[in-house]
Amino acid sequence: MSKKQKVVSRSSAEAEYRGMAQAAIAIAHNPVQHDRTKHVEVDRHFVKEKLDAEIISFPFISSEYQLADVLTKAVSTTVFLNSLDKLGMRDIFAPT
Repeated sequence: MSKKQKVVSRSSAEAEYRGMAQAAIAIAHNPVQHDRTKHVEVDRHFVKEKLDAEIISFPFISSEYQLADVLTKAVSTTVFLNSLDKLGMRDIFAPT
């Protein structure tokens, strides 16, 4: 028998954006925290300025090279095994 799920999972990107938005709202409503985080706005403008001037770029990196993907999303078996190898994780139950 199937049961209606009470919880809907979010993609990791959506969850991260939601978390950032909630943190920003909390900071904006707290004047003490707001004064401590003014440098974030300066940093954001600095990075945006460098992006617009094409001094820096954020290229797309495929899952093959993103080691964190194995911990946050479904990846192919090949990517999974390669990531585990790069992270130095071994199957302790594998025959030697």
